[in-house]
Amino acid sequence: MISINKQMKLIILGAGFGGLRLARLLSNKPGFDITIIDQYNYHQFQPLFYQVATAGLDASNISFPLRKAFQKSKNVHIRMGEVTGIDTASKTVTTNEDLYTYDYLVIATGATTNFFNNKDLEQHAFPMKSTVEALQLRHKLIHNFEDAMHTDDPETLQQLMNIVVVGGGPTGVELSGAIAEMKKYVLPKDYPELDFNKMNIYLLEGTGKTLAAMSEQSSADSLNYLQRLGVTVMTNAMLENYDGNTVSLKDGTTIRSSLVIWAAGIKGNVPGGIDPSLIARGNRIKVDAFNFVQGLNNEFAIGDIAYMEEEAFKNGHPQVAPVAMQQATLLAENLKRLQKGNALKEFSYKDKGAMATVGRNLAVVDVPNPKLHFGGFFAWLIWMGLHLMLILGVKNKFFVFTNWLYNYVTYDQSLRLIFKEFYRAPKK
Repeated sequence: MISINKQMKLIILGAGFGGLRLARLLSNKPGFDITIIDQYNYHQFQPLFYQVATAGLDASNISFPLRKAFQKSKNVHIRMGEVTGIDTASKTVTTNEDLYTYDYLVIATGATTNFFNNKDLEQHAFPMKSTVEALQLRHKLIHNFEDAMHTDDPETLQQLMNIVVVGGGPTGVELSGAIAEMKKYVLPKDYPELDFNKMNIYLLEGTGKTLAAMSEQSSADSLNYLQRLGVTVMTNAMLENYDGNTVSLKDGTTIRSSLVIWAAGIKGNVPGGIDPSLIARGNRIKVDAFNFVQGLNNEFAIGDIAYMEEEAFKNGHPQVAPVAMQQATLLAENLKRLQKGNALKEFSYKDKGAMATVGRNLAVVDVPNPKLHFGGFFAWLIWMGLHLMLILGVKNKFFVFTNWLYNYVTYDQSLRLIFKEFYRAPKK
């Protein structure tokens, strides 16, 4: 317990949904000295990465500078750096820049792409777990059509116009739908010399249905919407390898493609120094009901990185933003209780539902209690409204809304830009 007259030195690793919410709840609260450490100097709104990747939004629309978020905070400090190790015995965190001591540590480092140790996939497929990766994907997506303008070889042309998305969860479904709408409304106007009847969008899902974690109705609706948009959905399709040119499935099927987008797996982003015995399935850190790392008294983990079993979640909580935000909210209360020597409250996840959008006027929403399902235009409005509420910053909300409005009215996007890598010649 920390004396009420002493500042609790709290370090938060990661400024995602969980880490940011925790810091904001404790901002300017007496008795806390908070340091946020993140490799980026901005918060990233992950649910809209796919819109950056498909030129619907600018990266700045979904990113918010951390220092701006805490300009009026007297007890929150921001440090950029990559965590290289945690020493729980000495209560220190080491980054590539500095060493920090703490009274309590909160690990909120989120998740990263899981390629399941397939080095070819890791080298050639495009993930989308950061703003930078979303921009790289946008560059590749648009550049393929520029390259298609310069080839007379039918096989090369087809390879450039085939796009494969792997993973039929929300990310894969939303990406496939967005690319299909580009094919329908945008690309034929940009590249009138190309025949977009030859463009194929494949969505590969290893299980028997899309949106497998949602209701049967949502899975059926999403499949119907994707097929209406012209996406070729292949269920029970297990990808074996991708060499940069050819996708190979375990049943022997091959697809020639210059762009494979990997949305089929994530794993916890565990910092160095965590005992391997504390790592659970999915590379997540085992925590108890208070989000303490199991067996430790000064270290917590929240969000995607945390593995906590409940009666209703025998395999851990889903790795979604609401879990991280609810855990951060309770942890803020529990840290205040720690200061006062009061008993802590256990965490229990309140599932408020799930949603995914497929395209224009097309979305699915599941509400667990009461059990409700919405599809189509009404679900799409719910999806947009909730995402606008969650985006940080009034200016960001305004730009996202105006971009959406512009796209809806014009059937167009205005961000199809290719930025060449800047090269500075070495001095002689």
